[in-house]
Amino acid sequence: MAKPGLTAMVVAALALAVATAVVLARAEADDPKKVNAWFNRLSHAKRKTTRLHFYFHDTLSGKNPTAVRVAEAAMSEKSPTLFGVVNMIDDPLTEGPEPESPLIGRAQGFYGSVGLESVALHMNVNLVFTTPEYNGSTLSILGRNPALETYREMPIVGGTGIFRLASGVATAKTYFLNLTTGDAVVEYKVIAMHY
Repeated sequence: MAKPGLTAMVVAALALAVATAVVLARAEADDPKKVNAWFNRLSHAKRKTTRLHFYFHDTLSGKNPTAVRVAEAAMSEKSPTLFGVVNMIDDPLTEGPEPESPLIGRAQGFYGSVGLESVALHMNVNLVFTTPEYNGSTLSILGRNPALETYREMPIVGGTGIFRLASGVATAKTYFLNLTTGDAVVEYKVIAMHY
């Protein structure tokens, strides 16, 4: 049995460790005073356009999948479109289509099959960039992805960091698709307007 004084010390040490981690994990952009100052300068800011090109690696198979099924409707296994299936993702974004190509970030979020008669996904994904130029900045995609069409256009509905108040378009084109496993590599071209 632990001594009361020892238990209190352990609890205090854990509280200090959590508080320290929270302070260290705080991004500069999260400081409300700095965000407010940024918004006050916004009326004088010129809108910028950034173009990005990268590959999204969605892996459902193997020992280290980056996309996992988290929900499915009772009828989804009978549906040719997998209607009702939802996958949570933490997919690598790379400069080129090869898995060993330099990593530029991660696609984190989920997509679900929303088409009863055709393959269509609802995408709710944050593109989290890790390269020095955009490190910690994000772009948010929220929209319909008709996955079997050659080109798919999805809206950029927001962003953080360098991409604060972003809007724009993400165009996707499948580079590789394994129909057995569902693994895919998708080429993305993004045009984002931001301040």
